[in-house]
Amino acid sequence: MFSASLPLLAALSLGLASAQTAPAVVAAPMSAAEAAQKASDLAAQARSTLPKADWNIDRTPWKQAAAAADQAVNAEPNNPDYLQLRANIYTDVGFWKQAERSWDTYLTLKPDDNAARIKAASVQYNMGYAAYSRGDLVSAPMFFAKCNQLQPSDVACVIWNARVALEGGDYAGATALYQQAAQLAPTDKTVPYFLQIAQNAGKYGPAATTAFSRAYEALDKGNKAKALTLYQQATAAAPNFLTAWREQGRLALELGNLPAATAAYTAAVTLPEASAADKYNLSVVQEAQQVGLPATQAFRAAYTKYTSGDKAGAEAGFVQATQLSPKYAKAWAWAGRLAYERQAYPVAASAYGQAAALDPNDKTSAYYLKLAQQGK
Repeated sequence: MFSASLPLLAALSLGLASAQTAPAVVAAPMSAAEAAQKASDLAAQARSTLPKADWNIDRTPWKQAAAAADQAVNAEPNNPDYLQLRANIYTDVGFWKQAERSWDTYLTLKPDDNAARIKAASVQYNMGYAAYSRGDLVSAPMFFAKCNQLQPSDVACVIWNARVALEGGDYAGATALYQQAAQLAPTDKTVPYFLQIAQNAGKYGPAATTAFSRAYEALDKGNKAKALTLYQQATAAAPNFLTAWREQGRLALELGNLPAATAAYTAAVTLPEASAADKYNLSVVQEAQQVGLPATQAFRAAYTKYTSGDKAGAEAGFVQATQLSPKYAKAWAWAGRLAYERQAYPVAASAYGQAAALDPNDKTSAYYLKLAQQGK
């Protein structure tokens, strides 16, 4: 019995030994061309199957595409097609440092490829903005300057380079850059606005200037409450910063913050450069304390329509102001004026009558009340 099983055990042992020593099948390494094709195919798959918000290096198709592109470049480091392929992949996924290295290497071989320079500039712009967002005002100017070097006509690079120079205390540099931006974008209204801030920044100091600039960025993002706080920080650091007081007052009114608006315009009118508009705005917030902010805002909007020639819209706005605050004498007077101008004398007489009753010293309303009652 035992002797009969020995050949079988021997055979099994031989088979096991053969299986353990058999050579493994190893796939041949991809050539550079094959790796590049794989990278291209995977990138195309990622672009077509993933929403753009999901384009990042950790998503499987993109990660595999980047690895294959790296393999192709490692095999042929001076192949511009492979370098461009890798640069595009890293740019698409927002892997900015790798994208920068890839475009730098590609552009040493193809320095006149303007389409590539545009993409490389966008990478520098994004790296600059990321540095700015984390408060790195040392690196940010270098990225924006390189962006401008790659695309001298890209006004966004110049404006951001100017902004970080302004916040970094380089007022002369910021002034020169805003002047350059003004030449590139003569219709951009924000450029002369910040050019003036840069020219006067020495009077305000870096803390106030930085707060002001950051407030503008917060407004760009729709965060009005944060912007108001930053404008308040700017004026706290530089009480002579008239533009910051004005922006603070305007924004406080938009937010319905009457105490902040009153404080801002009260401070603004004390400065030597205060204008008639500043005094008017102070009178508006003082009125709002009497008749309420909603009615005052309706009046302001109506007056803006009147000055732009929209008399029908203005009249409706003044009437709305009287509805919001029935004791708003000035709104009644303006409603009467516009009704009178369109010869709606009964309507005008009614409005002027309210204005005259609320403000016995309003001689103009009393005068036009009589004319309206007479129908002339």
